[in-house]
Amino acid sequence: MTSRRDFLIKAIGGTAAAGLLKKSGFSLNAQDKKNFQPIIRTLGRTGLKIPVVSMGVMNADNPALVKRSFEMGIRHFDTAWGYQKGRNEEMVGNVFKELNARDQVIIATKVPPGKPELMDQMGDKLIEAEFLARFEQSLLRLQTDYVDILYIHNVSDAAMLKRPGLLNAIEKVRKTKKARFVGFSTHRNMSECIAAAIPAGHFDVILTAINYSMYDDSALLAVMARAAKAGIGLVAMKTQCKQAWYREAMPDGIKKFYEGTIWHGALLKWALRLESVTTAIPGYTSFEQLETDWPVSFNLDYTPDEVKFLADRNVRLALGNVCRQCGGCSGSCPHGVDVPALVRAHMYAADYGNFHELRRALDEIPVQQGLRACMDCGTCRAVCVRGVRIARRLEELKTIFA
Repeated sequence: MTSRRDFLIKAIGGTAAAGLLKKSGFSLNAQDKKNFQPIIRTLGRTGLKIPVVSMGVMNADNPALVKRSFEMGIRHFDTAWGYQKGRNEEMVGNVFKELNARDQVIIATKVPPGKPELMDQMGDKLIEAEFLARFEQSLLRLQTDYVDILYIHNVSDAAMLKRPGLLNAIEKVRKTKKARFVGFSTHRNMSECIAAAIPAGHFDVILTAINYSMYDDSALLAVMARAAKAGIGLVAMKTQCKQAWYREAMPDGIKKFYEGTIWHGALLKWALRLESVTTAIPGYTSFEQLETDWPVSFNLDYTPDEVKFLADRNVRLALGNVCRQCGGCSGSCPHGVDVPALVRAHMYAADYGNFHELRRALDEIPVQQGLRACMDCGTCRAVCVRGVRIARRLEELKTIFA
């Protein structure tokens, strides 16, 4: 009996397991009932209560995976206007319409503000109108008249947070209750962007990249703590830093030990153990990955193997190959290429296998700073201050588009 119960808890998790056990005639003691409850946190001043593990839907294209996530107890689903050219939002909308569960979930979507180099030419009225038009498309795809969280997508310059056109747009959707809460996502210059948002008072939620490779980024960790103290809810992404660091930099003997799922749980727990973080949105794409990530929401204590993994000197050295999007490489390219943006684009292709996001990320880069400027360059001179193999990544991108 005990082994079957434990198997169900591990394989299914939480409420779903509890239901099956009850139907099977198993009785639950007080400790079992406690273990069936995921850790719930409040998202800043929004008051939204969310399990610490949510779903980043970006890379998923299987509606059954979204449905299963809901059945297991996940309640927060993150998508965006541009993911899979709108099909990602459509999938999320279809699933929750079919389940008749819109009022049981927290849906977040993200709308891009437009290319920075064009925004000065557009003017505030056009910026606002374009943002709102895209948001209306998102609502149609999601088959809802509101979202719980609306983000300005991919803010990398704190000056973007002062654009009147964007501020007017997010205030309008908040006042009309088409978005309950508003914020922005940031992959680059996170410290500066989060710091700028604290006194501004416009933003309820920030979706930020944060993972174990940033364990020594004291500036980022400090500003995240300040933001949380100010009532801004912080959602973590890129938590398992699914990049080439693992296969490129780990010694073969160590790789064999960490080929399983240990690193998934260890890295996810590290991010969720930060007091400033409310929830994380791991971008799992399979049922196996779901069954690895979701149990983390019930217990954030490290296992002995996870402790060993995080303390391993080779792991910390290998994490030097994770791009933090710090911009330290920007001035090293003699042609003025936006190296961090290209490395991020490479991540979508090589590590996520998401070529829609690769194409979108490349399209966001001004032509004179993009991959085209690399094509005729024989020797890459871009250098990372932390050891990321930039030349190799750019060469792979060039190979894809040759």
